[in-house]
Amino acid sequence: MMYRLLADATAGVHFLFVAYLVVGGFLACRWRRTIWTHLAAVIWGFGTVLFDLTCPLTNLENWARRRAGEAGLPPSGFIDHYLTGVLYPRSALELVRVLVVLVVVTSWVLYLRFYRRRSAQVVR
Repeated sequence: MMYRLLADATAGVHFLFVAYLVVGGFLACRWRRTIWTHLAAVIWGFGTVLFDLTCPLTNLENWARRRAGEAGLPPSGFIDHYLTGVLYPRSALELVRVLVVLVVVTSWVLYLRFYRRRSAQVVR
């Protein structure tokens, strides 16, 4: 029972991480210092995709699910299991990746715009 709860909680944290990766730059427009945690999330998130790294959260979820007597995630990982083919069709994977990059870049552009505006107001 505890292992199942750990696996489910890990999946929940993983979903939150992916959501933060996508929208964290917009949150940084409001809470400026969070840009550093967002930068780290983006580096890690994109690094797992670009370099085919296994996320420690995936490893933890697999371990907990196996201890609970369940099957672990497929070798393709968390996103492929929970998101691709569920929230969007498999054929749209590349489009979704491009859209995520565009959302992150847009959020950073807005962040820089707000940051420069605040800096200019302080100087006056």
